[in-house]
Amino acid sequence: MLLELLLKQLMKKGTLNVIDHRGKLKTFGNNQGPSVTIRLHNRSVSRKIALNPRLAVGEAYMDGSLTVEDGGSIYDFLDLTGSNLHVLDELTIVRIRNWLSGWTRPLQQHNPLGVARNNVAHHYDLSDDLFDLFLDSDRQYSCGYFDSQNSTLEQAQKAKKRHLASKLILDKPGLKTLDIGSGWGGLGIYLHQETGANVTGLTLSKEQQKYAEKRTQDLQIQGDVRFLLQDYRRETNLYDRIVSVGMFEHVGIKHYGEFFNKVGSLLKDDGVAVIHTIARWDGPSVTNPWLRKYIFPGGYCPSMSEIFSAIEKTGLKVLDTEMLRLHYADTLRHWSRNFAYNRNKIKEIYDERFCKMWEFYLAGSEIAFRRQDHMIAQLQIAWDQEAAPLTRDYMVEWEKNHQI
Repeated sequence: MLLELLLKQLMKKGTLNVIDHRGKLKTFGNNQGPSVTIRLHNRSVSRKIALNPRLAVGEAYMDGSLTVEDGGSIYDFLDLTGSNLHVLDELTIVRIRNWLSGWTRPLQQHNPLGVARNNVAHHYDLSDDLFDLFLDSDRQYSCGYFDSQNSTLEQAQKAKKRHLASKLILDKPGLKTLDIGSGWGGLGIYLHQETGANVTGLTLSKEQQKYAEKRTQDLQIQGDVRFLLQDYRRETNLYDRIVSVGMFEHVGIKHYGEFFNKVGSLLKDDGVAVIHTIARWDGPSVTNPWLRKYIFPGGYCPSMSEIFSAIEKTGLKVLDTEMLRLHYADTLRHWSRNFAYNRNKIKEIYDERFCKMWEFYLAGSEIAFRRQDHMIAQLQIAWDQEAAPLTRDYMVEWEKNHQI
């Protein structure tokens, strides 16, 4: 009964057919546009979804108590409901839950040194084979840059590295460059190979650091590129350039001031920093409870107002801001396809529940960028407003001179 009331209010676009545990079919929506059929396999799942849909839907899909019928996919279901999700936030019970979640945000995103390392290990210290089965060959686990509609995932990830490099103004060899959240080392190695930068990468993932260091040994560039298992808050050296890609989402709002103050203390007076992060257009919010529980504990995608407010307090200047809109949606679409192609191999590494969890994560994340006000923000930051040229021509010129 509760779920039926919820779906009657939620479904304004498209049609959702629900088969309950008794085999009874009920239809919600306007009978126009896309149509998806789901089956709920026991009575309790209906109640759980009605009381906490953002957590319970993902859990039900993982344990098999919610299935998508008639040849549909979990993406089809999330796309349909995602198109109507704004209605959910207008319901009284949801408003109360969001209000309570807002008060508990500091606890949800409390990421001191030890907690931060454990949160990173939860996601990034999974099997190496897993990431090889859905990422590109360089293991770029962040938004690609699709400068053509026909770009492959490999091309988009190379273009992303080039795009970031153009904003760092690596205009002479040997510039000391810090990569905060360096992943498997691909960006740092690229910056050195293309510009001669002297790169230090920091990660909290033991598996990533081990993999990245092996890459430097294989390439015989250990003297110029190094990757350390270290929290950025413990770094003390000064740098000409600082870059951070896909790491700020793990900082936590309580630590934003700490992050930008640290970036400022590590950046030389004439230096340039580039921060690449998921952000949102729709103002401060809370992390989806399913995503926080199963995928990114301690994570949060900030609003632009939250980012700028933290930077303003440091005295640093934002010299350039760019929004990459559907680039991450397209990246996630490629990852989902790769995951589906290699699903049987991934199931051999883990199990069916893990595969469903990852499918839900990838599909839900893509919907967030297509339907729910998520995007990528790239911010160029400096102490000196003259640290970069006054127009963006230098970025275009750099990319022309460094073909992928």
